[in-house]
Amino acid sequence: MSSLQGKLETVGHLAQASAVSEKRILVVDDDTSLIRLIGEALRSRFGCEVDATPNPEYGFELALKKRYRVFVFDFSMPMIDGAMLFTLIGKVYNHVNPPVVVPPLILISGRGDEARAQELMKEAGVRGFLPKPFAMNRLMEKISEVAPELEPTQDEQKLVPPE
Repeated sequence: MSSLQGKLETVGHLAQASAVSEKRILVVDDDTSLIRLIGEALRSRFGCEVDATPNPEYGFELALKKRYRVFVFDFSMPMIDGAMLFTLIGKVYNHVNPPVVVPPLILISGRGDEARAQELMKEAGVRGFLPKPFAMNRLMEKISEVAPELEPTQDEQKLVPPE
């Protein structure tokens, strides 16, 4: 069995998983300190599982193994940028039977990519862009906009100790 065929079968299992997936977000950025901060903020705000990696190839592997509600990718990374990573995941998701819905993408970048990012915003699935540095609450607002179901319910809020 080819490696690609095995990956497609893995993604096929995602399609068979229940429509209501875990509260999970995938963060891919080559800045390890930033992904650590983002992960902590997301877990604190949404009480969700966060998979974070500085390696786009590993992010691709994770996206084939697990279901996510939102992707947060750095626009400018070595080898594979966030837009290309999103496109590759989308192509694989669309070629399994039944197709898997591609989660919305929020791009982040520190390299003056605003014009290109605005072009990408016209593409399906790309739902936000934040230039670095950004206030963490702006990212939380964007995620709430694209995936309001991630907001904790009143019962979940009671489980979180006050800060």
